[in-house]
Amino acid sequence: MSLPDPELQPEFYSDVPLKRALAWLVDLLVTLALTVVALVFTLFVATFFLPIFYAMISIAYRTVMLSRYGATLGMMVTALKWRGLDGRAPDPMTAFIYSAIHAGQWTVLPLQIASIVMILVTPYRQGLNDHIMGTTMLHRMSPE
Repeated sequence: MSLPDPELQPEFYSDVPLKRALAWLVDLLVTLALTVVALVFTLFVATFFLPIFYAMISIAYRTVMLSRYGATLGMMVTALKWRGLDGRAPDPMTAFIYSAIHAGQWTVLPLQIASIVMILVTPYRQGLNDHIMGTTMLHRMSPE
């Protein structure tokens, strides 16, 4: 199994940058909601280390969703699938590392800017963490 070629089948990658941005926004809202709920369960003690607490929830959310469904809730809403460059759904460890890199690159603004530029200019619409992990996002209509 392999991914559709961006040159021969551009429809699989045409709106991916916009859809990734919308998916990120949906996932931001989901992780914020999960963080608020978790704060209540910790009796607001987690407020003292909120950035780390939020990052842990974000990594856990993305890891579970990507390893189980091949997409986060935001990706599902925007009809995106996360795949390895060989076309297969990545395993749970790949999902964890991908999620950790995603959280980490938000702490260094130049890395996030580089990732956004890469999504706009690479043929497979890969961000920095996709490039590192050998993954990409494409329209859900792709072969499973």
